[in-house]
Amino acid sequence: MSDVFDPEKRSAVMRAVKSRDTGPELKVRRAAHALGLRFRLNRKDLPGKPDLVFPAKRTAMFVHGCFWHGHDCPRGARMPQNNRAYWEAKISRNMARDRAALAALKKLGWTSSVIWECQTRDNAALSRLIARQMGERWST
Repeated sequence: MSDVFDPEKRSAVMRAVKSRDTGPELKVRRAAHALGLRFRLNRKDLPGKPDLVFPAKRTAMFVHGCFWHGHDCPRGARMPQNNRAYWEAKISRNMARDRAALAALKKLGWTSSVIWECQTRDNAALSRLIARQMGERWST
């Protein structure tokens, strides 16, 4: 089956997919800020360019979209029917890149965590998750 959009429209749709300042990322920022946490955004000098960086605690936090990063939730497990091989390869590359970034951060002595898009739906649960992930690094 061919694409439902013409190439020009498809290009416009794909350009609209943001890599930063996404809805889930903004929710995580608001929740972290409400907890009294202060952070930097998208540090280019760290592997994987983490979404939130807590320099004093040497902690990096990634906010991943379930589909784009292959989460095992219902949204992440859904694979497009068209051009399936392309999407499987793309998501596999994203997952491999994520693993490499987490390993590189660990090698540099940083602690890192991932918050999935599906975990940002409930604000109270999201706040508890962030507090738990920051753990003792937050209180010291």
